[in-house]
Amino acid sequence: MLERAGYLVFGILTIACVWEAAIRLFEIPPFILPPIASILGAVWDFFPSLMRGLAATLKVAGIGYVAGSLVAVALAVAMTLVPLLERIFKPVIVAINSVPVVAYVPLSLVWFGMGSGSKIAMVMLAAGFSVFVNALQGLKAIDRSAIDLFRSFGAGPLRIVWMLRLPAALPAIITGLRVAVVRSMIIAIVAEMLGAYEGLGRIIYESTQQIEFLKVWAAVVVASAASMLIYGLLVLTDRHLVWWR
Repeated sequence: MLERAGYLVFGILTIACVWEAAIRLFEIPPFILPPIASILGAVWDFFPSLMRGLAATLKVAGIGYVAGSLVAVALAVAMTLVPLLERIFKPVIVAINSVPVVAYVPLSLVWFGMGSGSKIAMVMLAAGFSVFVNALQGLKAIDRSAIDLFRSFGAGPLRIVWMLRLPAALPAIITGLRVAVVRSMIIAIVAEMLGAYEGLGRIIYESTQQIEFLKVWAAVVVASAASMLIYGLLVLTDRHLVWWR
């Protein structure tokens, strides 16, 4: 754990050094690439509004992430139990997700309005697909002999899913969850930029319109820090739940 933290700190410091060196060597204007000290100062200056925006974004991303993940796992389990469902609905799910989720944002705004509902729906779609693909693959990647062994002890399909398939699929599901958490934050912020009353995305949009680029960078830093923290928590969860891997 400490080793990973050390690599993270080293990576951040390296990026910071390259950032500052590029500004000085190429004389990049501050409105294009501001000094890191200025960005951190903006985070401090706008801290209350940034935290309110972060809370709104995390609410949308969190609800959509959890709901989308639960629906995705439920769909994967259903398709594992009833293969006909996979043959019917999997191509439809893949087709829907072959289009960038951002393309659905205008439709979502029309259907659900400017409130949180439209953003949550988009996050569910983005997060759910990552979890669905990994969950379905993990649930089906079970050795046939293990299934036959469970059946020899009288286990039915539901018990096999609960006691064999889900535990075996847990590493794949958590991998999908880790990918989905990043996508959830991205889609939540993009959806807020296109239509919302609050959130980091709204702050980025309004600050861009008002040519307050330092505030834009401050919002980006806050969003990145929050995503890294959540991703790190998922990595820790992975290690504790999937201790045998």
